[in-house]
Amino acid sequence: MLEIGTQAPDFTLSDQNGEEHSLSDYRGKKVVLYFYPKDNTAGCTKQACGFRDLYPQFQEKGAVVLGVSKDTVASHKKFEEKFGLPFTLLSDPDFSVIKAYDVYKETTTKKGNLSRGLWRSTYLIDESGKIVRAEGKVKAADNPADMLAEL
Repeated sequence: MLEIGTQAPDFTLSDQNGEEHSLSDYRGKKVVLYFYPKDNTAGCTKQACGFRDLYPQFQEKGAVVLGVSKDTVASHKKFEEKFGLPFTLLSDPDFSVIKAYDVYKETTTKKGNLSRGLWRSTYLIDESGKIVRAEGKVKAADNPADMLAEL
């Protein structure tokens, strides 16, 4: 995980509609930047729907929610439509942002083998682009409420 107090790395990625977003586009707003492994899986769906259900409260607190995974723009579009997600999902197929945010880690599979994968992680970034909270290996169901409480 990146250190609290450091400047969040800027990036440009495409969203579920194929439009480009840069982190710097959100200066002046708080950003909840969450990384998740895969669209339409149980944990990722719980997490996304939690952010969806609390989205009005995030907006009231002046925060933007951005979800990032390696999935394609088309996969993100289907995920958004299936669950009525009101926030931006960003596609990082080459893992450039995932690696820049240090959330591509070695993990142990259910069978006990070592492999590399995306850790479910969340960063809270302040209005000036600094990291004010960094959570790794978050629980999908609890993460949205935990991040809202941080705001």
